[in-house]
Amino acid sequence: MTRRLFFLFPDREHALRAVQELVDSGVDRARMHTVARDDIALDGLPEASPQQRRDLASRIEYWGWRLDLALFFGALLALIGLLASGNAWWWLPLLVMAGAYLAGQRFTRLPNAHLDEFAEAIHHGEILLMVDVDANDIDAIEQRVRKRHPEAVAGGSTWTLPAFDL
Repeated sequence: MTRRLFFLFPDREHALRAVQELVDSGVDRARMHTVARDDIALDGLPEASPQQRRDLASRIEYWGWRLDLALFFGALLALIGLLASGNAWWWLPLLVMAGAYLAGQRFTRLPNAHLDEFAEAIHHGEILLMVDVDANDIDAIEQRVRKRHPEAVAGGSTWTLPAFDL
């Protein structure tokens, strides 16, 4: 799974220098995306596609969490009904509940910074740079940007699915 790192830059010039430096260090330019207010020119910067601006990961998490809760409570109601009727299949809803609980535990531990967290900074004229990296490269990229660009604000990371990130 690929991770998306978020960095806020105060202006276009700083973002341009960071992008060029990341390209020079081996990060593919196609794996970088910028988002800014509509009136800010992103000339020379890799602009985010409409899909990347919609933050699919946030929507998947939103609906996945609700589905997990619905599954858990549906199984709980089934368990109550089966216990009340004396049915021998009472253990099946317990398995579903355990699976829903474990899935919730697993997916709530994923990194989860999302675009809406940067809306105010973007509104104030800052430029958001999103960099898609392999999980093994997260620390190296964050350290490189922090060391060479103290004006940048690291905004965390999230998971991303490149196949859906057109």
